[in-house]
Amino acid sequence: MFSVTDGLPEREPSAADLAAIEEEWPVIVRDLAVLDAEIRSLTGSGRVDELAVRRVRRARRRVLAPARVGVRVVRYGGDAA
Repeated sequence: MFSVTDGLPEREPSAADLAAIEEEWPVIVRDLAVLDAEIRSLTGSGRVDELAVRRVRRARRRVLAPARVGVRVVRYGGDAA
């Protein structure tokens, strides 16, 4: 049987490896939620209903939420008299 570690020495993840996984875990969870919503919409009754579309849209928004940056409105031209 094939193994991922064929030819490689087996080793436990280092503390740095575990810290990196822990830091990335929220992103992984959100990506899995998108995948789950897409699978539900594709394996449903043969048609995509509005609820399935909303689930996928909501899951995608959760993935993108951390990437959003606040925008501050700056007005130029001085005070209006």
